[in-house]
Amino acid sequence: MIVYAALAIFIVTYGLIATERFHRVAAALGGVAAMVVIGIINAESAFFSHETGVDWDVIFLLFGMMVIVGVLKQTGLFEFLALWAVRHSGGRPARLATLLILVTAALSPILDNVTTVLLVTPVTLSVCERLGLRPMPYLISLILAANVGGTSTLIADPPNIIIASRANLTFDDFLVHSLPLCLILLVVLIGLVRVLFRKDLRGHVELDGLIEPPASAIPDRGLLYRCLAVLGLVMLAFGLHTELHLDPSLVAMLGAGAMVVVSQTKTEEFLEEVEWATLAFFMALFVLVGGLVEVGVIGAVGTYAAELMGDNELAGVTGLMIGSAVVGGFVDNIPYTAAMVPIVEEMVASTSSSGADSPLWWALVFGADLGGNTTAVAAGANVVVLGLAAKAGHPISFWKFTRYGIVVTAVTLAVAWVYVALRYFVLA
Repeated sequence: MIVYAALAIFIVTYGLIATERFHRVAAALGGVAAMVVIGIINAESAFFSHETGVDWDVIFLLFGMMVIVGVLKQTGLFEFLALWAVRHSGGRPARLATLLILVTAALSPILDNVTTVLLVTPVTLSVCERLGLRPMPYLISLILAANVGGTSTLIADPPNIIIASRANLTFDDFLVHSLPLCLILLVVLIGLVRVLFRKDLRGHVELDGLIEPPASAIPDRGLLYRCLAVLGLVMLAFGLHTELHLDPSLVAMLGAGAMVVVSQTKTEEFLEEVEWATLAFFMALFVLVGGLVEVGVIGAVGTYAAELMGDNELAGVTGLMIGSAVVGGFVDNIPYTAAMVPIVEEMVASTSSSGADSPLWWALVFGADLGGNTTAVAAGANVVVLGLAAKAGHPISFWKFTRYGIVVTAVTLAVAWVYVALRYFVLA
């Protein structure tokens, strides 16, 4: 009976998250509360269990990166990059779209894609207004680029952090296995954007007097150089964290502390930039999925999936990618990933490969990240950009975005499937 109760709570909670009838944090915490009331969850399982509780490595990694980004925001670096893109576009809308895609994709591996679009979107709206361009194609391009760029590194997209923590994937593993695909997909994405938005990307805009020099966006060069030096050391430490015997979460926290010290930022200023709601949502999700692990639902589903896959790992890879696009298209890819990780763990356990050598883990990474482009609610970056667009008076409907998103998801996932099939099955 308790198994069915846990499953019902989980389904109702995810339904509320997907439909956005309630704020997703309220829905997730409500689900956790219901599981506590019926006795599935207690303090021990929620806060101290590695199998069923909060993954504190993920939480502190996110917190540290949020602080780092909050300090970097004050340097004007992101406005500089956007103005640089406009200057180098030469007033050509198609070239501007390409440069904005590259800027977004270049920032996503260092920050995370949600933070990247939070910083780039307002500048893009301002640029479009000054140049008299329709913002829709540029904003949708930013979302698509952020989700594609999210495949590149361990810290580029929240699903990567969740998967890496459970599968013991390192920062270097992502550089070796995931970054090459990201570079291929960026070329594909630029071509798709030019085709999908060809009517909006024609013509030429005269830039004289409309855009200030990029250097004007940097109020204090000394602060920028100090912060970039710390960021460089953080990225280096991420790459060497196994040799340094430091978990990525500790690297992020040390980097956050160093960034605060060199910038002399006041406590209230950098804490203001921390997305507390996102951290609370992650914590609630871990406990919610842990409740299903506790009653045996996840184990049963994982065993069934492993039996269904049998010895055909490629079938498992295909199922994960298609499932990520279909199911993940209507549920934010963060809760989708949190639910799928223990299931994929069971599938991986039934094969001869593990960790970074398992194509199943990479299928989940690529499926969750690229499936985030499927609909307007499939990823956090989508929700953030569309919310900012509506607030600025340029609303983009669910179906307007989805019409383009489905095409991009189908093409990029097909490329990703070929990449996985060649790398792990044909050339292995």
